[in-house]
Amino acid sequence: MRTLICLEPGVLKSSTANMPEPKDGNAILRINRIGICGTDIHAFEGTQPYFSYPRVLGHELSAEVVSVSVNSGFIAGDVVTVIPYKNCGTCIACRNGKENCCVQMQVYGVHADGGMAEFFQVPERLLVHGQGLNHDELALVEPLAIGAHAVRRAGLVPREFVLVNGAGPIGLAVMTYAKIAGCKVIAADVNPYRLEFCRDKVGTEYLVNPADGDMETKLQHITSGDMPTVIFDATGNKQAIESSFSYMAHGGRYVLVGLQKGNIEVNHPEFHKREGTLLSSRNATRQDFEQVISSIQQKLIDPTVFITHRADFYDTDDNLQLYLTKEKNLIKTLLCL
Repeated sequence: MRTLICLEPGVLKSSTANMPEPKDGNAILRINRIGICGTDIHAFEGTQPYFSYPRVLGHELSAEVVSVSVNSGFIAGDVVTVIPYKNCGTCIACRNGKENCCVQMQVYGVHADGGMAEFFQVPERLLVHGQGLNHDELALVEPLAIGAHAVRRAGLVPREFVLVNGAGPIGLAVMTYAKIAGCKVIAADVNPYRLEFCRDKVGTEYLVNPADGDMETKLQHITSGDMPTVIFDATGNKQAIESSFSYMAHGGRYVLVGLQKGNIEVNHPEFHKREGTLLSSRNATRQDFEQVISSIQQKLIDPTVFITHRADFYDTDDNLQLYLTKEKNLIKTLLCL
């Protein structure tokens, strides 16, 4: 079978591998769609934490079940998506129902080889029934679940002002679920195309470009003198993360969804006087996946609006590598098998 392997930063190559051999408790899937996400792009760039090479990328998946155990709750031919976070089940996080931040976490496509392959084997417990969604929709469930989880972590209250830094797929997912929660969403990005995308495809009420300067004045104008009570970072950019502490209202919450490699610096007195709450949001849970699927079924969200590019899984390596670069008008690429 064909696979796509990131051999080292900047090098993606097609290869061949043996078909996975069935193991007890595991399902073999025929992959249909693979979403390219920021993690894949960062891995290709060489800036992704928790990463080693070579690695088969890919964790935003839709697939068809090829083989599965009799009592798994699935049958051959079922259309599914995958929770790509393999947890240990025994650590303190897992025992407390936080499998998404397992101490021994193995994320497919990051810590273990992922789904950029014709066939893929995963534990049956990580399968999620497609429930009538098509392959395009199912490939977008995982990134949307990241946003849904971050919003749930923040405990949003209707009508509060929420600033989302970064209008890539994860930022857009956060905006979407913040709007569903009834909040007034401010989108911030230095890319004008992405800000227009927020307005046209997500219906974001307020748009700001930090590159234009004087963010505090802009935010105060939007909120009639206050600052946002909740800030989400979906940039993974050290400068953006650090500067945004000063945009948080007194008593506010700051949720780090994006990830960068180094330390972050905080002005302690400024953060302390706000009695701020700093949260991180990692991965997502089955509850979040189910919420996303329900949202799509109820027509609260159309995930296909995020798809701006498609690529053939069997295209040349050089062409496929273009989709792992930060092209300014790219939101989400799907690899199609």
